[in-house]
Amino acid sequence: MNQPTSKAELRQQLIAARRALSPAGKAAADARIVAKLLPWLIAHRVTVLGAYLAIAGEPDMSALYDALPTHGITLAMPVVLVRQQALVFVRWQPGDAISKDASGTLAPTARGEYLQPDAVLAPCIGYTEENLRLGFGGGYFDRTLAQQPRPRAVGIAYAFSRVSFAAEAHDIPLDIIMTD
Repeated sequence: MNQPTSKAELRQQLIAARRALSPAGKAAADARIVAKLLPWLIAHRVTVLGAYLAIAGEPDMSALYDALPTHGITLAMPVVLVRQQALVFVRWQPGDAISKDASGTLAPTARGEYLQPDAVLAPCIGYTEENLRLGFGGGYFDRTLAQQPRPRAVGIAYAFSRVSFAAEAHDIPLDIIMTD
């Protein structure tokens, strides 16, 4: 990979790299992440997990979502109610309706009670040795992690997406990065 000079260039290169994964290679990598993540959630006694619906080649955690109820873990998905604000999380299960939220991202259509996750999964386009996350640049996860109480933040990434970039004032390190 060429040495990008900006986060925008890093995003472009890393998204292209993960879109280049074969379907079988991607599925195997996703399964390896799930195999490590589920025991971690159980060991850390997570009862409400803030998750995400995969877009743009992000690791697909659907197999994890299907397994959570048998372990007493409630699944919650993020919703952007107002642009440039923190995420809120609502109860969701596979098969529930989804539609675009205020950011244009797919989110649960039902907007009942908001939940406070014990842990959130943060999909990473890239990540650093210091557990900084490179996302799409909207700042939603950083604003969410700046709130109290702060949930444990678990970055979800492919191992090849480890990069280096300078931290900015708003960047909040994640607690752990789970890779394939």
